[in-house]
Amino acid sequence: MSEYPGHNFIMRWINFLLDLSVTLFLWCYYTLGFVLFFAPVYFLVYCFSVNHQTVFQKLNHIFYKGFFGLVKLLIPSCRWQIPKAVREIRSSVIVCNHRSYIDPILLISIYARHTTIAKARLFGIPVLGTILSLSGYIPSTARGRFSDLMVDRIDGIDAFLASGGNLFIFPEGTRSRDGRIGSLNKGAFKLAKMCKAPVKVLFIENTDKLFKPGKFLFNAHRPNTVTVTLAGEMNPDYRSDQFSINALMAEVHALMVKS
Repeated sequence: MSEYPGHNFIMRWINFLLDLSVTLFLWCYYTLGFVLFFAPVYFLVYCFSVNHQTVFQKLNHIFYKGFFGLVKLLIPSCRWQIPKAVREIRSSVIVCNHRSYIDPILLISIYARHTTIAKARLFGIPVLGTILSLSGYIPSTARGRFSDLMVDRIDGIDAFLASGGNLFIFPEGTRSRDGRIGSLNKGAFKLAKMCKAPVKVLFIENTDKLFKPGKFLFNAHRPNTVTVTLAGEMNPDYRSDQFSINALMAEVHALMVKS
């Protein structure tokens, strides 16, 4: 049966309205849901907890796990493949490619004990900056007003990893617009060497199809499969005279390209 005149126009509007309604619902959870349900809990933890970092990280994990639970409920056409080997990573420096704004919060939803490097300017935003700081996250620069905080966080990374936490970093430094892997920054690998920590390489696919860079709307109408795979595991002999950060970076880059 041939399509009637205006069919494509109507379908575009239906798809737009679906994307819009799902997006608004998700951002309502992200904003109003946080203010009404999570902010009071964060405040109580701030007032009475003696271990802010651990509890704040757990709260962040629960909040974003709830967010992606809603994504799965509202966008059933999007399937998720995150194997057990990814979920069970502990005490590691995790390096990962970067396709979408939702990549960092996806990793937070996977790991209850986590830290990461965030843009320093975010630490200056009221409420958000306080949460980032109390969660033990690391400012991205050693200069300016957050330099002491960065040094303090770096000094504590070794103990954090030893206790079972993960440090995840996107070494490309920014989102890939075309899916290709860019050059990698040395920061993550220097931290891994400093802590004598294993390096786990994750590869994320299709988050950019779910929430495209530069767009406001989630893509709720098109079938998609988001995957997070363990592309490689490395336990370098950091004490060896043969160890090279550049060689480690090249190996990680090759794994990401191959994935």
